[in-house]
Amino acid sequence: KIKEFILAMQIERRYSKDEILQMYLNEVPYGGQAWGIEAAAQMYFGKKTAELSLAEGTLLAGLPQAPTRFSPYNDPDAAKWRQEQVLRRMVEDGYITQEEADQTAAEELEFKPLGANIRAAHFVMYVRQLLEERYGTKLVEQGGLKVTTTIDIEMQERAERIVYDEINKAKGLLVGNGALVAMDPKTGQILAMVGSKDYFDVSTDGNVNVTLRERQPGSSIKPINYVTAFKQGYTPASVVMDVQTTFPGGVGLPDYVPVNYDGKFRGPLQFRYTLGSSINLAAVKVLKLVGVPAMLDTAHAMGITTLNEPERYGLSLTLGGGEVKLLDMATVYSTFATGGVRRDPVAILKVEDRNGNVLEEWQSTEGRRVLSQEHAYLISEILADNNARLLAFGEWSPLRIAGYQVAVKTGTTDDKRDNWTIGYTPSLVIGVWVGNNDNTPMHPRLASGITGAAPIWHRVMEAFLKERPKEYFVRPGGIVTATVDKLSGLLPSEGTEETREEIFVRGTVPAEEDNMHQVLEICTADGKLATDACERAGQVEEKSFVVLKAQLPEWQEFVDRWVDEVYKDDPKYHPPEEKSTIYFGPSGDPSLREEPLVEIHSPGNGDDVDSDFEIKVSVWTPYDVVKVEFYVDGSLVGSPLTSLLERPYKKTLHLSSGMSGEHKLRVLGYDSAGNVGESEIKINVK
Repeated sequence: KIKEFILAMQIERRYSKDEILQMYLNEVPYGGQAWGIEAAAQMYFGKKTAELSLAEGTLLAGLPQAPTRFSPYNDPDAAKWRQEQVLRRMVEDGYITQEEADQTAAEELEFKPLGANIRAAHFVMYVRQLLEERYGTKLVEQGGLKVTTTIDIEMQERAERIVYDEINKAKGLLVGNGALVAMDPKTGQILAMVGSKDYFDVSTDGNVNVTLRERQPGSSIKPINYVTAFKQGYTPASVVMDVQTTFPGGVGLPDYVPVNYDGKFRGPLQFRYTLGSSINLAAVKVLKLVGVPAMLDTAHAMGITTLNEPERYGLSLTLGGGEVKLLDMATVYSTFATGGVRRDPVAILKVEDRNGNVLEEWQSTEGRRVLSQEHAYLISEILADNNARLLAFGEWSPLRIAGYQVAVKTGTTDDKRDNWTIGYTPSLVIGVWVGNNDNTPMHPRLASGITGAAPIWHRVMEAFLKERPKEYFVRPGGIVTATVDKLSGLLPSEGTEETREEIFVRGTVPAEEDNMHQVLEICTADGKLATDACERAGQVEEKSFVVLKAQLPEWQEFVDRWVDEVYKDDPKYHPPEEKSTIYFGPSGDPSLREEPLVEIHSPGNGDDVDSDFEIKVSVWTPYDVVKVEFYVDGSLVGSPLTSLLERPYKKTLHLSSGMSGEHKLRVLGYDSAGNVGESEIKINVK
């Protein structure tokens, strides 16, 4: 700073202010090979400086601060924003009026086409921006740097052709643009970066690098939600009820009622299938269970650099309700591919100055573990399971790469403004986006996983995999297999009808038995739950029912409503909840009697007994037995029997030694409905 101060003093003594400004304007970099305002006017507009309009001049005036970042070839929106800042200052300093500024800002500018001989143009501009941030514009433009990058030029140009071809094919679906990024997850190196279908098509903002733009990811962000759930102990067999559910919106906010992509609801589904087939309602419920803050923590740990305003996001976050970058999403999926190790994107391998001195050189690192191997494997195994996505995509969708194990996920916003497909093997990640730069929606007929991004992803992945050895996701030692009920995801029970095999992190295999299939004893006389009275009469049969319970109590009403709508006439889904109230007579026939049936098993009628003897008795009633009393010749003997856990009820009666001879033994049974039954026999006391 001292040197700059002295130099400034010397310059101001020698030159006037106008001369200093003239030198600055004729030497400052404006991007690319444009040094000085005259060169900039020629490069951007094909004009002399004196011929520039106010709109053209104000745009160029904003470039020297950061020529690459504000270049209209690199980021038209940033260039427009910078121009507006220049116009704002001109209004503040009185050079123009606000009306003139508004008219100028609204003017459409036509730029001179940039030379079309740049290979991997979006990637080149990305690398230039990185270099300028590290070394400054002057060294990058004039320093004669030799830069070695990660790009695989053959892979890059093949990807460019495929993106261009497929976007043109999709014009009927109102798809105007596409972007792609390919990475090596084991190193983080960027192998291909296609920022748009045609970098040199200025009329469609082709120079915008959409891999660095923030767009809504749709369902492609769901794996972050599910791996957060796995971290909290949920498993691929955990069940969520896919039924229409209303989520309260909070104070002053409308309720949230998410829908599935096809408008259908399928009832109980296990996580494997809700993730594989991208069931929206299920994902919202999973996020409710794990919490938005937990999902955001996982997202940032895995490489998402946006989503930094937690208060903005609600349950729609799992459906893509926040903006992310395609390059960041490639980092997230790379983390799954490596078994939980995050490696940030690498574009530059080596930088040398004009004299061959190495300014920087990339070195391989171990990365940073942000997920356990087991949790990452669960996601990869599910996303590679073609059966798990049959509900949504069918058997032969573009998501299937025949002969290879490839994990893949799609995403589409509700309004069809963004469509994604991201997939990976252990050594290759490819992410694709399609949409329109101006954010206009695509055609409603665009089908995620079928049209849009999926065909591009399929062609590029298939082409690149042919040149690589086949790889499979390595199963960690902490993964175990268990048999579960196909409906409930719990251990098989007596009522289980079908089972399947599922994988679990060791220690998370469910300990509870299937509770959705229930075998109940039914009273044949009235179809209600059997009671002891029904059992006594032989009027009991076992029936199988399906009982569906919500994950949270406040969701049960929606489950019940769905069952009533879908299985209205199916008794299997409507188990009786009330106990039978039918009494039965001694012969076992239904009876109009309303008092318990009391049976004395021993002693028998007329038997000889000692003064101390044991009596065994049963009381049959549709209600609970609450008390049994014993009378000899009308007098209560001992205390009533109230411990009635198991039939026959037993009690020892103590009679006085002077009671020898014949006596009447009467037993009274009381039930919880207030009814009393009795039985009487004769005994002979020895």
